[in-house]
Amino acid sequence: MSIKTATLSGVATIEIARPEKKNAITMAMYQQMADAILDAQLDSSVRAILITGQPGIFTSGNDLEDFMQRPPQGADSPVFKFMEALLGCDKPVIAAVTGAAIGIGTTMLLHCDLVYVADEARLAMPFTSLGLVAEFSSSLLVPQLMGRARAAEKILLGDPMTGAEAVELGIANAVLPTSEVVAHARRVAERFNGLPPTAVRETKKLMTRASAALIKEQIAAEGEVFARQLRSPEAREAFQAFFEKRKPDYSKF
Repeated sequence: MSIKTATLSGVATIEIARPEKKNAITMAMYQQMADAILDAQLDSSVRAILITGQPGIFTSGNDLEDFMQRPPQGADSPVFKFMEALLGCDKPVIAAVTGAAIGIGTTMLLHCDLVYVADEARLAMPFTSLGLVAEFSSSLLVPQLMGRARAAEKILLGDPMTGAEAVELGIANAVLPTSEVVAHARRVAERFNGLPPTAVRETKKLMTRASAALIKEQIAAEGEVFARQLRSPEAREAFQAFFEKRKPDYSKF
């Protein structure tokens, strides 16, 4: 199993556990994460959800080989089910970013309530370098968080962020030594055991109510363009270059 789940002291933990592949996420893993979130949502003993990875790596994003073999096919695709589950979760979601967070490893953080990052973490959204476009409403939320100019650096150019910069730009709450991130995030998650659960859930709903419809609309728009770009000559060249471990050549486009 590449996704490990456990519930302890009111916290449902979802651990991305595929270190041999730098925690690259397959479609099967997206489905496992979606199911885990939905299960936690229905479990009355769960007061918060904790998403984490392995030491030194949160996730390197999509498993490109799996992604090309099983590209997203509409709203029933596991990746969109994961997005829907995380977006619709009314329980607090805490992320412990233990290292590199690439692609959806960064964009999923935009939909978590509290985010703690390792001082060694590197966050990046290199979609355009793969001939693709931003996803999970990041093309809407990132400019809102940091302004269009900084967002252009992170989304158009794919410039990475340090953990400290992620805090400065509003993506994360705090940066900690790598060895302390998960324990700190768990302590924060367990604080929800001492709060009235209905008040927490209803407050979270109110905090996201105004933007929920717009975010869903943006995810759908991004998904349409993403699917088109995935079939483009640019993406084919980018992916082929990745597998051949060479620099892509876009001079012919």
